[in-house]
Amino acid sequence: MNHARGTCPYILEMSVADDEFSFASSIEAATLSAESELLSLEEIMQSAENLRPDCDKVDYALAASAGALCGLMDIFLVAKPGESPAGYLADEWFLNRTADFAKLYGWDGERPVIQFLEEKFNVPYDQRGAGDAASSVTGVTPTNHHFKSMGHNPTILGLYFSILDQFTNQSHFVSGSELIALQDANGKFQLQGDSVPAKLYCGFSNWLGHLISDVSGSSGSKGRGMGIPSPFWTWTNDIIALKRQLRIPVSQFEDYISELALRLYTKGYDIRFQTAQAIPVIVNELITRLLYAARRLVNYTVTTDQRQRSIQAMWEACEPFSNATVKRMLSVAHGTFCMMDLCDAMMRSSIAGGGAVDATEFLLRLNIIGLGRFTISLYGETKRAVAIKRADSEARFSSREVSIVEDYLKGLSLLSELYDDRDLLRFVGDFTNSDMYVQAFQKSARLAELRKVPDHEILREKADIDQYFRKG
Repeated sequence: MNHARGTCPYILEMSVADDEFSFASSIEAATLSAESELLSLEEIMQSAENLRPDCDKVDYALAASAGALCGLMDIFLVAKPGESPAGYLADEWFLNRTADFAKLYGWDGERPVIQFLEEKFNVPYDQRGAGDAASSVTGVTPTNHHFKSMGHNPTILGLYFSILDQFTNQSHFVSGSELIALQDANGKFQLQGDSVPAKLYCGFSNWLGHLISDVSGSSGSKGRGMGIPSPFWTWTNDIIALKRQLRIPVSQFEDYISELALRLYTKGYDIRFQTAQAIPVIVNELITRLLYAARRLVNYTVTTDQRQRSIQAMWEACEPFSNATVKRMLSVAHGTFCMMDLCDAMMRSSIAGGGAVDATEFLLRLNIIGLGRFTISLYGETKRAVAIKRADSEARFSSREVSIVEDYLKGLSLLSELYDDRDLLRFVGDFTNSDMYVQAFQKSARLAELRKVPDHEILREKADIDQYFRKG
């Protein structure tokens, strides 16, 4: 049976085509086809159920507990720059990775690693605003030049300005809502390479190597140093730079956001602290998935006989990645984490602002990584809800089709009892192999010849007769 939308059920019939007789379907074939379609309809109905999360109260409680635990970790271990135990660990990790990178280029430990890399990956836009060419640029200082220098931004636009500055020996800074370019920024700089592709490769290598050299601060830094700005905030400079390049006015709001991002950076909110913020978010993700898998593993072990257990079946029952249930648990866990983080940031910023929310304090404590991860979960929940609604509609239609197909199968079953399909097939075979119709055509053609019918008008074969009636 080919019973889909807008189509008709099978019609058991004999047909003639291409000079041959054929039988459209047997009862047995129709039954097999209907059973196959019944399975397809049941799969459609099951797919709607698979999209729904199968969380119970324990799953929700475990997910919320994981989110709360990691929320406490974020409040007390990440906190804000300058008060972050996790931030100190991130600083140390980046410094060690910088040393590992320098060793690949021959660093022997005699000179400071940052100084070695800055000389190895020299760029023309590394002015610090203290006695050099950038001192004439308003607002550029040793504490903010990494943020204001476009070439120090770890973004696609930062790479563009880095390559541009290396080809033209310039420095581009965003300061006071203006994009300022210093000409002949470094008289000693020369971009290596004998061709344009070679120069592009050297320019990219200089940009990346110089970023790594500055990730733990400049060579002249005292204490922690000013690292590379967070890519979550450098977009404020990117907007200003693009608008100035296109001669589009910069709005007051964009100028305010840029200044706010600069204040965050000067207080220590750089890529190292952003990495520290990712720690509790990753831990939350891992704990939630582990709790889901552990609970399903216990349930599989208890409910499955030892002789029937298998690695594949156990993995299908416990894998914490592709099913809707673990995704719902992750939404709850990250939502709980963000709720605790927002409450903490709101309370502490209100205290710092004397009752009013201090925007800088709020954003210093707001875990943007966690907020972004929760946003991804919300997007997934919304997308899944739309898919469930669509699947429910298809499942309702399929359920009606199931009733029709089941009735059809019952009819075929009754018909097969009353009618022996094999006899019909034998009849069709006999009729197909018979030469009676061939003899009839031969007699008709002989009679036409006796009646002096023109040769080109005589219908001698079945195909000629078919063509004649089609024209008629």
